Amino acid sequence: MSKSFRYTLLSLREMLVSAGPFVLLTVGLLALAYWWLDPMPPRHLTLATGPAQSAYAEIGKRYASALAEHGIEVRLLPSEGAAQNLQWLREGKADFGFVQGGSDELTAKQERGMESLGSLFVEPVWLFYREASASKVAPDATLNALGQLKGLRVNVGTEGSGVPSLMAKLIEVNRIDAKTIRISRLEQTPATVAFLNGELDALVFASAPESLMVQMLLQTPGIKLMNFAQSEAYSRRFDFLTPVTLPQGVVDLASNVPERNVRLIATTTTLLARRHVHSALKELFSQASLKLHGNAGWFNRAHEFPSVANLEFPLAKEAERTIRNGVPLLQRYLPFSLANLVERMWLALGIIIALLLPLSRIVPPLYEFRIRSRVFRWYGQLRAIEERLDSQHPESRQESLDELKRLEARVEKITVPLSYADELYALRNHIELVQRRLQAS
Repeated sequence: MSKSFRYTLLSLREMLVSAGPFVLLTVGLLALAYWWLDPMPPRHLTLATGPAQSAYAEIGKRYASALAEHGIEVRLLPSEGAAQNLQWLREGKADFGFVQGGSDELTAKQERGMESLGSLFVEPVWLFYREASASKVAPDATLNALGQLKGLRVNVGTEGSGVPSLMAKLIEVNRIDAKTIRISRLEQTPATVAFLNGELDALVFASAPESLMVQMLLQTPGIKLMNFAQSEAYSRRFDFLTPVTLPQGVVDLASNVPERNVRLIATTTTLLARRHVHSALKELFSQASLKLHGNAGWFNRAHEFPSVANLEFPLAKEAERTIRNGVPLLQRYLPFSLANLVERMWLALGIIIALLLPLSRIVPPLYEFRIRSRVFRWYGQLRAIEERLDSQHPESRQESLDELKRLEARVEKITVPLSYADELYALRNHIELVQRRLQAS
């Protein structure tokens, strides 16, 4: 190893040692900021969906695929419906869940444990009935009002679906005696089988049009969809209901299904998250909702959803930012994990840099002190030897001379960067000067 290279390594080593406290402080502050901001989300979460083959179940699979692209595993938790999803969110069994408007009696002010990620889509109340059954209560075999359900066998779904609670409100507001309707609460799949077999006269459930059950029933001969002629009135009586129209021919243009516009009432489905779920996960779900619900549908135009309207729960700030501004700039070009880390740490990094810049000024003086102290600490011993010259006996001067030689031997082993070599050579000259004085006396 050449001397110049050795001196360079020496300078670097001394600089690193001098900057050591500064580096440790920087690392400590970064670790503290990382712990406090918690920028990296968990890799596993639970999404409460709905019954098998329902729209909730299908949409849940799409969310799972969207988040899998970012390395997040979404465990889909099937449920009976929106009411059970809401209960599981409260109990902590699910992190996210689909909930329809009017599923619960609690108001947003009472519910403090959850936040909304926006309205995703409208979910019509589908009341399918058998044409043969309707002919018994209506001459034209067409139902247009809930009062015509008297005496019919009607399935309103399980309690966990939220539809029984909704239907109870609608029956009450129509001043219908619930005992006059033969209500059953079968699950959706067995209820549909019973309905098609003629064991039920009507079937009620709330679902997005993507539901395979909806698609099938709309095109089944002998099955009709009830037209809610008073849909506007229902929306004025209940804040969580919206009047919608199923356009003529939207199901099948070639077969003209339905053959005329059908007025329906619909709730708005919201994606809820537990308040303490990691903010990065809320942001990911909000970004996925832009892709999954931004297209035109049977009841909406393109880009109408996700929306911040018709919310019964507080809107999460991550969802509000995403819905209003879209995907952040960094996340358009960097992997989510890296972009998320930078976005959440940049402010902390700025504060740390502002704090450490003044402190960094002590590193050069500290480096200089460490190097010069290697040389200057020997001056004290040299000064002591020189002060004893006048008071020493001749026999004691030999001891001082020996001490000077030992001092000189130690100094010869000192290594300093080349930029401080002049001070080392000055020390050697001073030692030699004292030696000459001792030898001359």
